[in-house]
Amino acid sequence: MEQFIYKICPTPLWQDAVEAGRFEGAGIDIQDGYIHFSTAAQTAETLALHFAGQEGLTLVQVDVASLDIKWEASRGGQLFPHLYEALPLSAVTASWQLAIGADGAHILPALA
Repeated sequence: MEQFIYKICPTPLWQDAVEAGRFEGAGIDIQDGYIHFSTAAQTAETLALHFAGQEGLTLVQVDVASLDIKWEASRGGQLFPHLYEALPLSAVTASWQLAIGADGAHILPALA
């Protein structure tokens, strides 16, 4: 489906993952039993719905090629990428600190 998917997480949690060499997930991921991701087209809406006004977030770009991603229906019937295991950092191709613009929305980089 997509070559890249995106994970939004608090920066300290992402820094811990970098030190550990893998990402086990945020609280909601652990609770649900899988890591939640968004496509490039879904990322802005995910930020607005679940992270509005939150500072200190990192956006992580992940290459799906080596991962067993499950595409499952969620918000509005859209297919969202889920990973039912830890994310190896070898699949991460980029990460960005997210700033909040004057309008209160997060400023996204150009996503692939």
